[in-house]
Amino acid sequence: MASPMQNDDPGEGRFVDAPPPRLSVVAPCLDEELCIDAFFARASAACAAAVGEDYEIILVDDGSKDATWSKISALCALSGKVVGVRLSRNHGHQLAASAGLAVSRGARILLIDADLQDPPEALPEMMEIMDRGFDVVYGVRSSREGESRIKLFTAHCFYRILRIGAGVEIPRDVGDFRLMTRRVVDILDEMPERHRFLRGMVSWIGGRQAPYPYRRSPRFGGRSSYPLAKMLHFAGDAITSFSVLPLRLAMCLGLAAAVTAFAVFLYALYSKFAGEAVPGWTSVVASGAFFAGAQLFVLGVIGEYIGRLVEQQKGRPLYIIETVQTQRRAALFPRIGRDRCPCRSAAREAGGAEPPSGPHA
Repeated sequence: MASPMQNDDPGEGRFVDAPPPRLSVVAPCLDEELCIDAFFARASAACAAAVGEDYEIILVDDGSKDATWSKISALCALSGKVVGVRLSRNHGHQLAASAGLAVSRGARILLIDADLQDPPEALPEMMEIMDRGFDVVYGVRSSREGESRIKLFTAHCFYRILRIGAGVEIPRDVGDFRLMTRRVVDILDEMPERHRFLRGMVSWIGGRQAPYPYRRSPRFGGRSSYPLAKMLHFAGDAITSFSVLPLRLAMCLGLAAAVTAFAVFLYALYSKFAGEAVPGWTSVVASGAFFAGAQLFVLGVIGEYIGRLVEQQKGRPLYIIETVQTQRRAALFPRIGRDRCPCRSAAREAGGAEPPSGPHA
């Protein structure tokens, strides 16, 4: 269980001291100092149009190196609607989003990035769609402005490959921009995966889900925190989390190598008994290199899955929350247990609604 820092202030370690709002907006932030103010202004206006004043905006600082946290702290002081969450280090976008979802208390939760590529103004329409009885309203990128052809091509390939190998139906051209009910977020919070692929996890949960097509805009400011290396790592997490396709491809490659080796063996026997001259060792060396490469590839795929199993079995917290800040107080959480988010124990102490439990902080 989480252990908040103790001092003489009876409010220290508490931040949930009001009834749950109708809506929570969760926005992971990494080096977004140029976007935070504009995001807050647009998100606040969208929330007010959708639910009036009954909302909260949760900004999660995922180990930013610029002035992002200072901006978030200033917004917390300015508005009682803002909850600032600071992680102890950079945990990655998916874990930062998971931390924000765990802290959220709203009956409905909008997950959106703070770079304003996804429009907060879509919120009222997404709320209207959810009012028809849907559990999830997910954004579908009908167009993607300001992105290179290479990124568009790799994204196209990624979703097609994932669609082939995934055990669940994951919509094409979607991101993490989506509106979810409290029930869906509660279930997400109970899922213990360390290598998280939230859009796939939401699809796995099922329920009634509806698309919301929209045009994706260029970044409002700054540079993307997802370079090619991170994108490839994210794609690997997604494919290995929701598919055994790499293992099946490795098995097919191993079978092809075995068949090729057997054919080479038969040809060698034929050449020996037919008295044909053997031209040299080139074919032997080439086939040997091919078989060795195939074996190393198969071992690498198996090792990737085993490595993920080892990381999962260590049982470490998914993330560590250093600070949760609101307009009234800042609560420090220097040590995070495995079983509950600090906000949950704080909610019980303050008499507020308890956010969902989960195997992390």
